[in-house]
Amino acid sequence: MLSGKKIILGVTGGIAAYKSAQIIRLLVQRGAEVKVVMTPLAKEFISPLTMATLSKNPILVDFFDPENGSWNSHVDLGTWADALLIAPATANTLAKMATGIADNLLLTTYLSARCPVFIAPAMDLDMFAHPTTKQNLSTLKSFGNYVIEPTVGELASGLEGKGRMEEPENIIRQLNDFFYPKDMQGKKVLITAGPTYEKIDPVRFIGNYSSGKMGFALAENCARRGAEVTLVCGPVSLSTPYKNIERINVESAQEMHKVVMSRFEQVDGAILCAAVADFTPVSPLETKMKRGKENLVIELKPSVDIAAEIGKIKRHEQFVVGFALETNDEETNAISKMERKNFDFIVLNSLRDPNSGFGFDTNKVTILHRSGLKKEFELKSKLDVADDIVKEINTLIF
Repeated sequence: MLSGKKIILGVTGGIAAYKSAQIIRLLVQRGAEVKVVMTPLAKEFISPLTMATLSKNPILVDFFDPENGSWNSHVDLGTWADALLIAPATANTLAKMATGIADNLLLTTYLSARCPVFIAPAMDLDMFAHPTTKQNLSTLKSFGNYVIEPTVGELASGLEGKGRMEEPENIIRQLNDFFYPKDMQGKKVLITAGPTYEKIDPVRFIGNYSSGKMGFALAENCARRGAEVTLVCGPVSLSTPYKNIERINVESAQEMHKVVMSRFEQVDGAILCAAVADFTPVSPLETKMKRGKENLVIELKPSVDIAAEIGKIKRHEQFVVGFALETNDEETNAISKMERKNFDFIVLNSLRDPNSGFGFDTNKVTILHRSGLKKEFELKSKLDVADDIVKEINTLIF
């Protein structure tokens, strides 16, 4: 979402200024154009040459260029930017911003800015906890600025507490979230993810290699776009990826079926990404099975077909998207599954594609519509694949 955005990074004189170099790097990696405005004191903490090299733009500190006398226009800067990010923001700069003091180029740029302003405070814990700082932050929030809260951690003083500037990756994530399209605002989406485990006995199960990464990426994407997401996931080691996600953990296909069926009527659509086991033991044992000398035969029965049941009760205004992981006759099998289970479209990926499918952070998919429309995508990160899929869903619901 930051590609092509014009970002001003304001850097003030605090020890956390070293993190601003990483902020520039991450912004540039994401395709943003970055201009850096430093306070005079900030130059004592990090070299302007470092910042200029990373941003690929001259660093602005003074109102006038001391070499040629040209004016660095804070007005032009304020109208140029899509966002102003001040990181780190010291207590001194916060106080000046709150009271309208304009004694350096960064402060005049802030007062001239017509774009959203993001502030990442960084200071010692007692300075951050001081009533003056709290009041200044409250004032800045009331002006419409976005404050990226500092974290609790070890500070430059040697003390530990709240005041440590948020890590660059998280700052960029919040900036990225701001520019994310909110085209699913008000929508409710049900997503299944991960494997299911079908018990053989208390310590063994039938399962698969699904990590849940694709389903979690989809949940994150929908939530970032404003949707209320219910994420029903089998046994995975992933943390809930974003706010606005209700996570429900299950283990077996039967448990997942129960939750999905109870929630589907209330949602605008479902993305059935879970790798639900196709078979489950007929008679799971209550005690651990002991090793024997003879071959073991376990009788299996088909597990409940969640996708098929959802397809039967789907209303015309609801969407249902399914997945097919195939090893042969990929398109034929995927199209058959889509038609049998009444999906609006199906996402196909093949285990024959390298670095695609279970366990990987990347995926290579083809989207097949009931209309016959086919869209093939190259190998991408699962986060990017999720974006492609959700954009396709938006063609159904808008």
